[in-house]
Amino acid sequence: MTTAPSAPRPPVTAKTPMTPVSLPGPRAPLTPGALAALAAPAARTAHAARGIPLGRADVEAAAARIAGRVRRTPLLPGLPAPGLHRTGRGLLLKAEHLQYGGSFKLRGAANAVLALGARRMVTGSSGNHGIALARLACALGAEVTVVLAGGAHPAKIAVIKALGGRTVRVPGGVAERDARARELAEETGAVLIPSSDHELVVAGQGTVGLEILAEAPDTETVYVPTGGGGLLAGVCLAAYGHPVRVVGVEPAGTPRYARSLAAGHPVRLAPGDSVADGLRGQQPGEVPYPVIRDRVDDLIAVSDAEILAAAALLRRRGIEAEPSGAVALAGAIRAGGGGSGPRVAVVSGGNTTAALMAAAAAAPPARTHCTT
Repeated sequence: MTTAPSAPRPPVTAKTPMTPVSLPGPRAPLTPGALAALAAPAARTAHAARGIPLGRADVEAAAARIAGRVRRTPLLPGLPAPGLHRTGRGLLLKAEHLQYGGSFKLRGAANAVLALGARRMVTGSSGNHGIALARLACALGAEVTVVLAGGAHPAKIAVIKALGGRTVRVPGGVAERDARARELAEETGAVLIPSSDHELVVAGQGTVGLEILAEAPDTETVYVPTGGGGLLAGVCLAAYGHPVRVVGVEPAGTPRYARSLAAGHPVRLAPGDSVADGLRGQQPGEVPYPVIRDRVDDLIAVSDAEILAAAALLRRRGIEAEPSGAVALAGAIRAGGGGSGPRVAVVSGGNTTAALMAAAAAAPPARTHCTT
């Protein structure tokens, strides 16, 4: 199954990190159904080599597959804030902080684990993807090893251990973490399930977009937090054929997608720092990058101060979001008002320190785990 190559994108002019980058994408749908033949790592490699694109049908298949494992999260009423002009139905919040495991990561993890029938898994994670896989492994009687870089949140590590996951710490940043995860998968024969750079993971994350557009089909803009790019790519897939604007929001210290799209190819950044610990990826993934390149409408960078202000605003409304979970709202505030239709910001995670401590305490007794 092949498609004709899309017309080349004109060069994007690099702008300051705090300025939106305009990246209008095509509205025609990609070829659907590309995941049907994925049954083994070799098949996934061949799939990528053939350049067969993902499509909305793959996201719909993921939604059917994970329906019994994930929560259909609500759209919460919006909130007034400086820079947000209440027009139409205003700003809505996609409440992924209410997802099982505390973040959207369960969607992609469940789609990959269930589709591949994985019994032994390895991943590199900043925490939430590892929690999602450990939760699934605990329920399915499977094993998971989670490789974490030095900046991983200690409370997230504690939850992974409490759920029976094995944790491995490595020095360096996300690139070193993911490289070690690949090595472990090769050494042990376990299935590698990356946190974002995998067709099944991207398709699973796209179910966030499907739910938004099903509940609010007149949505004008969706703001999506962007780290490795799995969630943004998934929402882009769900939005093909729909006039909704998709806007990715990156921490200003790690604008890997804005830099890459400006350069016309994936760019690797040095390890960066941000209060949004889940969004510190150093380069775009091979799977998310072309999807985002061909469909995203804008990318916005936000500072740590803006992220913390958005998290505080959510707390005042009774929403406990971790900093990474508040990034999309920070982007919506930076973008300001405009337009007549509703806008949606994805609150991608609620794994605050207090929530993580409670989750670790409530976890079932771990079968076994080994840490290094």
